[in-house]
Amino acid sequence: MDNLLNIVTGISLFISFFLAFFMLTVKTKHKTSNYLFAFFLIITAIDTSEPLISQITNGPSNLGMFRAMLCFLQIPTFYLYVLSVCYSDFKWKPKYFIHLLPYLVANLVLLPRFYLVDVDSKLDFIINRQNMIELQINHWLLHLQIVFYFTAAFLVLRKSKKLYLENNSGGSLNSYQWLFQFISVLATLYLIVILKNILKFSDYPYISDWIKIGILMLQPFITCWYLYKALNNPGLFRNIDSKLKLVSDLILEDKKIEPETLNEDLLKLKQYMTDEKPFLNPDLKIQDISKEIDVPVRELSVLINHQLGQHFYDFVNTYRIENAMKILKDTSKSKVTILEILYEVGFNSKSSFNTAFKKQTGNTPTEYRKAV
Repeated sequence: MDNLLNIVTGISLFISFFLAFFMLTVKTKHKTSNYLFAFFLIITAIDTSEPLISQITNGPSNLGMFRAMLCFLQIPTFYLYVLSVCYSDFKWKPKYFIHLLPYLVANLVLLPRFYLVDVDSKLDFIINRQNMIELQINHWLLHLQIVFYFTAAFLVLRKSKKLYLENNSGGSLNSYQWLFQFISVLATLYLIVILKNILKFSDYPYISDWIKIGILMLQPFITCWYLYKALNNPGLFRNIDSKLKLVSDLILEDKKIEPETLNEDLLKLKQYMTDEKPFLNPDLKIQDISKEIDVPVRELSVLINHQLGQHFYDFVNTYRIENAMKILKDTSKSKVTILEILYEVGFNSKSSFNTAFKKQTGNTPTEYRKAV
């Protein structure tokens, strides 16, 4: 079993460091995101390298404990990565150093009875680890950190997706779904880690060891899955400005908007959409329409997302689908493919076109063409 565990750990380390090297060297304008994820991969790989390191070390050491405490940097780094992917204007700020606090606290707790003592005392500390209050404190601190940061990551993703729907019409939501899947997989993995740590201080420590082996065997598969997804979604989305506000917040700020103003703006909006057909632009944003019809973005956003009861994303897609329906009904264009139609009306992916079309008509584009 030890040999198998060493082989799996070695493969996992190779894949993690290879992907980290790729993220650090690939040419892209999103360097901060790549650096953050590369750092996450590296510290995770170092943290899970214990089976191999134990083969070449003679006993407990300060360096070994520092390695073990790197787990406190993993989730904060991943959270910052999620922020950098969701928001196009993400930049490193000094305030982000506050995320080092759990790591510093975890090490300070170990200072008196581990870092500052001799080797024999360190060995005694490890042997009696189940009774050491310092390790119990650190385990509970790690558990709280995992719950806090993954909750924060899900909240960031939910808010950025909503902002995207309220301000953008282009692209696809597949990237959000993929990132949601990835966060969910990691959250599940870390919840299993919590279970492992709880069992470590129970009467069933051997179960904790088996869970640890399972995690080490899963890690290379998860890393490969991420690599596959990353290579197939190199741009992700990064369409949201973090300074944007949700419509619900704008309504609270504005308190009251004159009905006459809303009616005038609505007429201007509908006239512009019908005459100029801006929806044919696959990258159309609410700011583009605001500029053309001379209506402030705040008022236009409230009008569409609140008064009309539609996200801007759905509002624009309604016009695109209506245009696509006209083409599908036209017998003279029966040889025009679905793919050609979706690009012609402003979509840029087949999946988003099919989803929007079925949502509005109840049929897929192919079914609709056959029915008419």
